[in-house]
Amino acid sequence: MKKLDKLVLGSFLSPFLLTFIVVDFILLTVNMLKYFDEIFGKDLPFMVYMELIGYFVISISPMALPLAVLLSSLMTFGNLGEHFELTAIKSSGISLNRTMLPIGVFVAMVTVMAFLSNNFIVPRVNLKTFSLLYDIRMKSPAFDIKEGVFYNGIPGYSIKVNSKLDEVRLKEVLIYDHTSGQGNLHVITADSGRMEPFFNDRYIMLTLYQGNSYQEGTGKRGGRNVPQAFSRNKFETNEMIFSLDAFDLKRTPENLWSNSKSIKNIGEIRVDLDSMNRELNHWYYFNYANTEASYNYFGRSRKLVPPKDIVDKKMETDSLKNLKYLAEQQNDENGQPKDPEGQIDTTSSSESSAANRATIDTSTTKSDTLLASAGQRNDAQKPVTDIKPPGQSNDSSGNLTVNQERNEPDLREINKSSGLKTEVPVLQELSPAQEQRLDSLLLTPRYSTSMASVGLTTARNIKNNFTTNKARINEVMRNYRNFKVAWYQKYTQSLACFVMFMIGAPLGAIIKKGGLGMPVLLSIIFFIMYYMLTITGEKWAKEGISDPLFGTFFSNLALIPFGLFFLKQARKDARLFEPDFYLGFWEKLVKFYQQKVRRKKLKEDVL
Repeated sequence: MKKLDKLVLGSFLSPFLLTFIVVDFILLTVNMLKYFDEIFGKDLPFMVYMELIGYFVISISPMALPLAVLLSSLMTFGNLGEHFELTAIKSSGISLNRTMLPIGVFVAMVTVMAFLSNNFIVPRVNLKTFSLLYDIRMKSPAFDIKEGVFYNGIPGYSIKVNSKLDEVRLKEVLIYDHTSGQGNLHVITADSGRMEPFFNDRYIMLTLYQGNSYQEGTGKRGGRNVPQAFSRNKFETNEMIFSLDAFDLKRTPENLWSNSKSIKNIGEIRVDLDSMNRELNHWYYFNYANTEASYNYFGRSRKLVPPKDIVDKKMETDSLKNLKYLAEQQNDENGQPKDPEGQIDTTSSSESSAANRATIDTSTTKSDTLLASAGQRNDAQKPVTDIKPPGQSNDSSGNLTVNQERNEPDLREINKSSGLKTEVPVLQELSPAQEQRLDSLLLTPRYSTSMASVGLTTARNIKNNFTTNKARINEVMRNYRNFKVAWYQKYTQSLACFVMFMIGAPLGAIIKKGGLGMPVLLSIIFFIMYYMLTITGEKWAKEGISDPLFGTFFSNLALIPFGLFFLKQARKDARLFEPDFYLGFWEKLVKFYQQKVRRKKLKEDVL
């Protein structure tokens, strides 16, 4: 590494680490404020707070990196320009692009590390964050009874204390016992009491003095105007023990959040996208099939056939489901153990198939014998011509068909033709007069009203089915777009680091100001632009206004031209942030306008 590279990279690393820590702390504070009421005031251990803060720091790091790169590159090249070091580098024949090379290589490495963090570390951290936040939300607040306020932190009890002499002694205690789940039927009052924890603060004993216990009975079902039992017990001392298990932090299994897109990497998101795509195809296919069944007369002569791609996808999905079902059945409990090569042991299945064929052959032979004997006993019956042997079936022409794929009987055809069949009657053709007479029966007002009612009901059913299916498809499509946005975000958040470097480095060379003044102001402006463009593009993608790929990359695509423009101006040593530059531009514009006016006046004088 050359001395120039060491100089430039050394000038960049210190501001980068400093700005990254500052930006990460600011974003951490913003996120912690969102959950301030839910986190604090619940007497959590210190390590739980540190664990939650650590999760937040890791999860917000991808958002802090672009701003840190932008601000540090601005400060680095601003300091080099302010101290004329950048001018000396250019005067020695080294271009601005070569000067930016070491920082560009470092930022490229940061971009790759940010992508790996987004894809592998952040999803797992988000899972632990969601689980810990949920457990903290479900934890009861710290045990703290205040004067004159009902305290409901202990499950099944509502306690009110009018005055507290100290942390132990109480005055004028009122307790509602709701453990029976039937309302305020049990009330306890006392003049004074003591509240003392014991057994490692896992239980608390409430000792009441000089009080009364009121118990009201419950009415029986169906009984009216029946007096209810009521009891009152006076006591001098009454001890009540409450368990404080409800105040412990209970950890929930992390697999309850396994369906959230924020805790999945790219491979898992792609699997979910494939499942959603197949679900969409299922509803498309179902829509065609359900619509055809709704038309009573349409399907007699025509078929509402789905497009070929939907049918192919449906067949592929069904075949995968069958393979999954077979794989689930490959276990010793179902009698189909797996062989070492991962295939089904067909020995037991072939034996069972042979047993089934033998059973079917026996039953069919018995039925043939019974039918033959029945035919001999009663000659008046018609001859039996449609009895099929096992593995054969009758087609429409009366010929026998055999299942050639498997040398097994077709059970469905056997079940369909298990009874005796009679000869099919021959339909007679009607004369025009007979047809006209039948049609005249349908032209009555009553039948016309009935047809209109049936048609209206069918139309309403079709509309309801379409509305329901549309809502289902829209819901799946919305989730599909959200998961695609989460997929592309893992690329765009890391790519934003390099885009911010393309803006910050040449911009710092142009303004030639270091420190925390102008660089911080410009960094905030461009980061706000990036944040607003990111939210806008993702909203377009989630609402289906634009393609998810374009919507997610919209912020980076919009800021790259700024970086190229600033780089071009920095190579020319343009003074974009100096008043002289704009005064010169204004003078050129005024001069051009005056020349145009003179030419126009001269042209009028000549004419």
